[in-house]
Amino acid sequence: MEEVPLITWTQKLVLYETKARYYVVGSNKAETRFRVLKIDRTEPRELSLHDDKVEYSRTEIRSVLSMIDGGNKPKKGNIYAGLSKNISAFGIAGFVRFMEGYYMILITKRKKAAVIGPHTLYKIEDTSMIYIPNDAVRVVHQDESRYLKMFQNVDLSSNFYFSYSYDLTHTLQFNMAPLSHHSTKTASGEPHPQQAQARTRDYLPSELEPDIAPNSTLITKSTPQEDSKSSKEEEQAEARTKTSHKNEVLFNLKEQELAISDVTSIRITPTSALDASVQRERESKRVRQVCGVKSAPNRKFVWNNHLLQPFENKVHSDWILYIIHGFIGQSNVCVYGKSVYLTVLGRRSNQFAGTRFLKRGTNLEGYVANEVETEQIVQDTSVTFLNHGKVSSFVQHRGSVPLFWSQDIAKMVPKPPISLDQRDPYSSAAGMHFDQLLCRHGAPLIVLNLVKTKENKRHESILSEGFYSTVEYLNQFLPKQHGIQYIRFDMARVNKRKGADVMSRLDRIARYCMKQTGLFLSVQTSQASYLLKDPEMKSLLGQWGPTGCRQTGAVRTNCVDCLDRTNTAQFALGRSALAYQLYAMGVLQSTHLDFDTDCVKMLEELYEDHGDTLALQYGGSQLVHRIKGYRKIAPWTSHSRDIMQTLSRYYSNAFSDVEKQQAFNLFLGVFLPREGEPNLWDLPTDYYLHNKPAMGRAANKHNYCQWWKSDVWNCLPLPQEEATKSPSTSVEVQTLPQTDEHVNSFYEYYRPAELTSFDEMYQLYLSQVSWKHIPKNATDFSPFCVRHSAEQGSDRAQSNPNVSGKDSTSSVASFGSEGSSESSDDSDGEGGAHLSDGSSDSESDGDQQNYMSFRDLLPSMKEVYNTEIVDPGSRDQNIYQRYVDIGRGHISRPDISP
Repeated sequence: MEEVPLITWTQKLVLYETKARYYVVGSNKAETRFRVLKIDRTEPRELSLHDDKVEYSRTEIRSVLSMIDGGNKPKKGNIYAGLSKNISAFGIAGFVRFMEGYYMILITKRKKAAVIGPHTLYKIEDTSMIYIPNDAVRVVHQDESRYLKMFQNVDLSSNFYFSYSYDLTHTLQFNMAPLSHHSTKTASGEPHPQQAQARTRDYLPSELEPDIAPNSTLITKSTPQEDSKSSKEEEQAEARTKTSHKNEVLFNLKEQELAISDVTSIRITPTSALDASVQRERESKRVRQVCGVKSAPNRKFVWNNHLLQPFENKVHSDWILYIIHGFIGQSNVCVYGKSVYLTVLGRRSNQFAGTRFLKRGTNLEGYVANEVETEQIVQDTSVTFLNHGKVSSFVQHRGSVPLFWSQDIAKMVPKPPISLDQRDPYSSAAGMHFDQLLCRHGAPLIVLNLVKTKENKRHESILSEGFYSTVEYLNQFLPKQHGIQYIRFDMARVNKRKGADVMSRLDRIARYCMKQTGLFLSVQTSQASYLLKDPEMKSLLGQWGPTGCRQTGAVRTNCVDCLDRTNTAQFALGRSALAYQLYAMGVLQSTHLDFDTDCVKMLEELYEDHGDTLALQYGGSQLVHRIKGYRKIAPWTSHSRDIMQTLSRYYSNAFSDVEKQQAFNLFLGVFLPREGEPNLWDLPTDYYLHNKPAMGRAANKHNYCQWWKSDVWNCLPLPQEEATKSPSTSVEVQTLPQTDEHVNSFYEYYRPAELTSFDEMYQLYLSQVSWKHIPKNATDFSPFCVRHSAEQGSDRAQSNPNVSGKDSTSSVASFGSEGSSESSDDSDGEGGAHLSDGSSDSESDGDQQNYMSFRDLLPSMKEVYNTEIVDPGSRDQNIYQRYVDIGRGHISRPDISP
């Protein structure tokens, strides 16, 4: 049976209010199916809500709302009392409480950020916080306003994303992986707690599967033998269902302030409608059944975890939205009319989250600062559905050096000294960190360390030496095939050399890493068997199967801040992966992409935006060192921009990071305000908030030698999360007809009943944006055509931020930790891995020519306009003289009027 993702169909919300209740009415886009969530406003501090888990039709929901409105209107007095509409929204982000009552956070504005197959990813544009208790019961607290302002410092309209049908907390490889076995029981033998309260069914064969009709009338599916039962039994079952449905609706509508206990005028589905429902149910048996799966999210990347806790286990799963924080960007690589979507998705971890100088290294539980998982997805949009088309992804990781280290910011200096705060002789924290990576990505893990190795004055090299010793210690307990591979590359020092080519060195490292980890590729079986015979694809060491390849392992890149140098290295890895992805899809003829192509320009722009976004979140400013700076093609006008970015980062770190860190601690639930305890702003440090074992709480301690979990080890080289994916680890598993709205991705994506304007289509917008990368005077419109200096001259001239307002690039040193300092040693070998894997370095030969000169800035007229100014020939001079004589003769004759 085909497995498809379950779709959350409550995508439109309307909030109604009375004096004593809030009613959240959720519906699908067509407004044919409805749910009601009731929230009590008479509780001053507690959250009291009720979800009847019943689906209503349009007629039924109108009757219910009319009854509530009528029951709340006083007999005399204000004619506007009763049920009133408050606000419209697209989802509930969660509930939060400080010192007074609860707030409800609604998503009131959204924007399409990307499309992955039939799934739409949305970016939150605006939210609204609704205070739940009414004024009559509100208990005023003097610190409430300060906590509220602090909470709102985390701007939910800035780089927060969600989807109704796609799990953003997991990789594409995990989301497309099938369930390992069919069972709806947990390891303890009990049903999953989410399945018990949601609209679920046991995963049974279709002939035994119960179902719920669209009008919420429960009807049991029957086998062919059961179809011969007498009509009398069917009528009795329908009558019992009708009665129980009516009683359930009446029970759930009962309110303290409404005198509606004797109301019997609720409109229940008539018998004729029930007969039609039975007929539809019988017809649905002829429709192909599919297994709808809603996987449990990876809580590490769910940023509204704390907001979901008060109500997640009390309501239907259709009300729940999991929100991530990070970056999503998408471009359209148009190959002569064929669209290939290129997506870069960054997931920021909610563990040990914070700002640059306040969160460094790791905590006692193995979570590191500035931890981001970056996924690069390439999909051929000729086929909408992922299982039937061509799609590929490549996952890499960034995070701070997993040691106990910090920088003292008490003194206002540009580069605070690095100090190791705690000795960890058995590398327990680093072991837990790499155990998490093995569970998430599998083996091998490749560490790409860009921290400086040798300096005149020891600064970054302290971390480099400690990190290398840690990896060496952990590796002695691992077999060679699953060992952690360590590659060091002093990128800053190499970039300072005259004539050095950083990008060619990174390209060599990237190709080696690609061959070690492979990538995720899903194609049709016939194409997968053909790719297995290709020598280029056979060199990838991922796990191959009948439908393609699965990535095993990941590259973990870090520098000091994990911002500037790390972003450039991840771009190099992404460029190498993109070449393999396009080659596997039959778009490229080789596994090489030149830098000076429109396709690589799109990728570079995505990674620049990705780096800028992550740098603003963690460091307080955009990137200082950019990709063009390391390619040595940055314009000289970028110096002023770099100075401004450095000053912005310095100001943010010195004056605003403390408030930002407090906002993160409050938003993520790291700190919980309580009466009689110190306030968040009174704490001298948040060390104990992020290191719970230091407060005496129990922690998971691993063996000093066996630092990995045995369950993780048994699944290698595959990641444990993917190998153990099953219904017991899922939120919801259902067997439904293919046409059901919960699993009908075709209807969710194309919206055949909805009026659509071509000008507002996201696909058309992407196609228009892709043209901006093609020079105006280009004659070859292929995105893989190498653009020479004549075609790029106008584009490079626009890099001046003072003229175009666009972010420029730079290679000059800054005052932050990402800056470069003079080294006493010129050696820069890559340690811990043998990179000569047989791959040729000829792909990077052209990079030696990428240097800026006056010829590049001021190209000749021949190069730009395909013509050249030369001295006139004798024939041209004779023609010119003839016209001169004609003019002179005309002036010398006074009888001819002008």
